[in-house]
Amino acid sequence: MMTAAAVAPAEKVRVMIVDDSAVVRGLVTRWLGEQPGFEVVASCRTGRSALAELATAAPHVVVLDIEMPDMDGLTALPLMLKAKPDLAIVMASTLTRRNADVSLRCLALGAADFLAKPGAAIAQDDYRRDLVAKIKVLGEIARRRSTPRAADPRAAALHTIAQAASGRFLRPGPTPPGAAAPGIALKPFSSAPVRALAIGSSTGGPTALAAVLKAIGVEALSRVPVLITQHMPATFTAALAEHLGAVSGRPAREAAHGEPIERGVIYVAPGGKHFSVVPSGAALHASIDNGPPENFCKPSVEPMFRSASKAYGSSLLAVVLTGMGADGAAGVRTISAAGGSVMAQDEATSVVWGMPGAAAATGCCSAVLPLPQIGPKIVRLLSGDRA
Repeated sequence: MMTAAAVAPAEKVRVMIVDDSAVVRGLVTRWLGEQPGFEVVASCRTGRSALAELATAAPHVVVLDIEMPDMDGLTALPLMLKAKPDLAIVMASTLTRRNADVSLRCLALGAADFLAKPGAAIAQDDYRRDLVAKIKVLGEIARRRSTPRAADPRAAALHTIAQAASGRFLRPGPTPPGAAAPGIALKPFSSAPVRALAIGSSTGGPTALAAVLKAIGVEALSRVPVLITQHMPATFTAALAEHLGAVSGRPAREAAHGEPIERGVIYVAPGGKHFSVVPSGAALHASIDNGPPENFCKPSVEPMFRSASKAYGSSLLAVVLTGMGADGAAGVRTISAAGGSVMAQDEATSVVWGMPGAAAATGCCSAVLPLPQIGPKIVRLLSGDRA
């Protein structure tokens, strides 16, 4: 997992907290104060006051509430990014379907990530752990980007999500398509026809998923089932499935326990549950279980990758997109051992090169590609091109 290194006081990650609740602002300020390497430079009640303080406070990361008086987070977000394009913004919202839809809109507008606030379904300790981890990673990237001497490809990727939504992407470096970064070994693609596509993602994933599925296109997506695990809480995954269906033109839904796995359908792991595919007679069905987290994740990519590898063998194509941590890396090895193929998103276009970096480091990938090249490559593989 990519983590921020220990930093000197002058190099602390500068954080702005924007929330109309004084209790929330106080809690987050206290949590960050208990961790080394952070400085809370502003605490604002509305989006309007945050905009007014943005230039003076000069934060690297903003934790931005969605629902606020005077100016809400959805309105403030694009204005803040226009004023400070290198800003990393983490949206915070209550766990409702409306806020899930708004959070996805915020990601498409350029927010780096989101978090569901603590409540009946989200424990405060889990929220604290996830919030600190996201601020640490995204803040370190933004801090390096704001330092002229630094040349960190991950910093440029903070803008990939907004560019993907608009069809504009960062131009990758001179690495040829399919080539690996130095020190990363690649293996040939499987010669077997692709019968299923499995995708794992986390931070930056919703917009990356939309970009990949849109690039694959309606006709190619009709040939295989698409299995997706995106790290998200319940309610948010239902909104994600609806969004991916609209973008792809194919049926998309949260996977339901016991339903058959069919070609042309996009199945999204429900938030807070693990998603697997299991045989039932001659067919395959979805299995949803409430087992313990894997790699601190639930849903985790691992159960989906393991079960899909067992079900499809050398005919499975797996993709690991942008995300924190190393979830899915063990499954990548399992897929490779069974003869399947794996691709990973490259570092330059990943918001966080944790999951895809861990996948690439296994030596089991057949390609490490910029985001704009992943969809077209999948189309070629579905058509039988193994080059």
